[in-house]
Amino acid sequence: MSKTIAINAGSSSLKWQLYQMPEEKVVAKGLIERIGLKDSISTVKYGDKKHQLVLDILDHVQAVKILLNDLIELGIISDFNEITGVGHRVVAGGESFKESTLVDDEALAEIEKLSELAPLHNPANAAGIRAFKEILPDITSVAVFDTAFHTTMQPATYLYPIPVKYYEDYKVRKYGAHGTSHYYVAQEAAKLLGRPLSELKLITAHIGNGVSITANYHGESVDTSMGFTPLAGPMMGTRSGDIDPAIIPYLIQQDPELKDAADVINMLNKQSGLLGVSGISSDMRDIEDGLQEQNPKAVLAYNMFIDRIKKFIGQYLAVLNGADAIVFTAGMGENGYLMRNDVIQGLSWFGIELDLTKNVFGATGDISTPESKVRVLVIPTDEELVIARDVERLKA
Repeated sequence: MSKTIAINAGSSSLKWQLYQMPEEKVVAKGLIERIGLKDSISTVKYGDKKHQLVLDILDHVQAVKILLNDLIELGIISDFNEITGVGHRVVAGGESFKESTLVDDEALAEIEKLSELAPLHNPANAAGIRAFKEILPDITSVAVFDTAFHTTMQPATYLYPIPVKYYEDYKVRKYGAHGTSHYYVAQEAAKLLGRPLSELKLITAHIGNGVSITANYHGESVDTSMGFTPLAGPMMGTRSGDIDPAIIPYLIQQDPELKDAADVINMLNKQSGLLGVSGISSDMRDIEDGLQEQNPKAVLAYNMFIDRIKKFIGQYLAVLNGADAIVFTAGMGENGYLMRNDVIQGLSWFGIELDLTKNVFGATGDISTPESKVRVLVIPTDEELVIARDVERLKA
């Protein structure tokens, strides 16, 4: 029986999902954490069972060996030959990859070269690809790019208003991210609305620890909030989102702890956003607890977060000249009913109305009132399924 495994490799983690294809049935899924550190954790979930292992995992090759060994030892598969395809999430495809691609030595070398655009992600993605190629060299290997969905943006949108030589010589431009998620939920929104995607104008809001918002016109990304890197856009869990770039040299001059631009970028990526403003946490659930306690910094962080989300949705209502639906997805988008309520309340001038009961208790689907001029949808994302589908498509 044919199985496909979807891989999402981080710098110290490896998330995976094994599918029975073409039925798209999840056979097992797991997460390996703390790769390269002591007491690494490998968790496998299959059926109603859970298996966990704590040991030192040196690198991604060893992590893949443990993953595959668990599949055999736990009886999830009887032979490695059952796995006929592997799909790898790759964050940055730059202008080189406009769609998912079969991975050969040339493609892998280009993915590693593009690490300059995603230094936190592409090296780990490439390590995951190399690990699988070493252990299962004969199966179909596919790279699925976060940026690919956004390659339909036009120059007036993706170029920055700086001397054009920086694009021509160094490819400095908006690339976006979370494309697999935006693509998936747009497809699902069309099904939910019972209309062809080619007729719809959608604003898809991927709101997790990372946040990106996309304007989707007739099935294509025409603008998105993340930019040259995933640091741009609205405020996020630990990322600042958009700031005045002049702040960077100013902080280097003022703060002795920030020695160079790399230090400031690290602070903007890892110590800012909800965490930096609240001083409590990057997790919205903790911020909402702070709201209940009337913690002033939690209140400030929450209000800033809502403000930035509203502004980007407002921009994209202008870009699209109206929208058929606003789609919330990812961890916070799917579960944060208070956040959704406060964002949509701030857009009431556009005739957008939430059904307050459905917003809290509806979980997924259409949570707007019948009178709302724009539908508001909650759709769980499934990036791993998109990866598995692309493997099957390219395997044929």
